[in-house]
Amino acid sequence: MFPPRTEGQGLAEYALILSLIAILAISALLFLSGRIDTILSTIGKSL
Repeated sequence: MFPPRTEGQGLAEYALILSLIAILAISALLFLSGRIDTILSTIGKSL
C-alpha cells in the first residue's frame, strides 16, 4: 500500500562506511605506531 521509506537508509549506509574507515584508520595507526615513532625520532635527531 505505502512505498518503502528509504530516506534513512542512505544515512545509515554512510554511518557504516564512516565507522569502517575509522576502525581501519585506528588499527593502521596502532599497527604502525612503532615504525612511525622510530621515523619521527630519527628526523628529530637529525635536526
